[in-house]
Amino acid sequence: MELARDARRTILCCLLVLCTCAAKSAAQSRDAQEPDANPARPTVSTPATLTPVGYLQFETGGLTAENSPEFSGRISLQQVIKLTVHPRLQLLLQSEPVVWSRTNGQGAFQTGGVAAGAQVVLLPGADHRPTVSASYLRSAYSGPAPDIDIGSAVQSATILVSGDVLGFHFDANGIANEQQEGVLRRAQWGQTLSVSHPLKMVTISGEIWHFSQPLLRGNTVGNLWAVSYAARKNLVFDAAFNHGFNATSTRTVILFGFTYLLPHRLW
Repeated sequence: MELARDARRTILCCLLVLCTCAAKSAAQSRDAQEPDANPARPTVSTPATLTPVGYLQFETGGLTAENSPEFSGRISLQQVIKLTVHPRLQLLLQSEPVVWSRTNGQGAFQTGGVAAGAQVVLLPGADHRPTVSASYLRSAYSGPAPDIDIGSAVQSATILVSGDVLGFHFDANGIANEQQEGVLRRAQWGQTLSVSHPLKMVTISGEIWHFSQPLLRGNTVGNLWAVSYAARKNLVFDAAFNHGFNATSTRTVILFGFTYLLPHRLW
């Protein structure tokens, strides 16, 4: 328990430093023309729309999870970096640099995985037509840390749809992953639907998701609720609670962090 508290303090300190740096940087930029951030966190669903062209976006946060088939406790720092190089093409880099997990009563710090890829807009949104995109991610490094119930993928392909209906925004994803355990490789299928509604500077989101678990011959289903606060156009703080419904799901996951879009264009 003492080691778990130390891990939480370490992750929280890292996030506090990163949040402070982001807030100071955002405060120094008071340009009314600064672009809007386009957060994908903390929901499982990813928006089909891209970030502004030429701007780096950082999605940084912590995750604490309990009661999973793989572990009894897990705390990690997560990072996604996005750069849109064309109105229809966005580059992606995902990583989990620090993970603390407790298994069989033993806790340890480990590294998570790193994946890189791209997202392409297939059909831009217009009027009442939603935006439709496709993305592909490939694992560059699979760390030794245990995964949550969704697991990790050698490679992943996703169809993304985002739009607005009756004042509500929705993000729907259809996901195909390749999972590996030793020489065994299996296809994993996932579906997510997130619905959100803005209330001035605050946005409330609800989500339902499902993933098959081919290596366990099961399925995992969960429900997530999130709130985000736009401190500035390019800085959004978030928090979420996720509950897994069945025996092979991680029962409790809490997420917290921020999305920061650098205010200065790279080119």
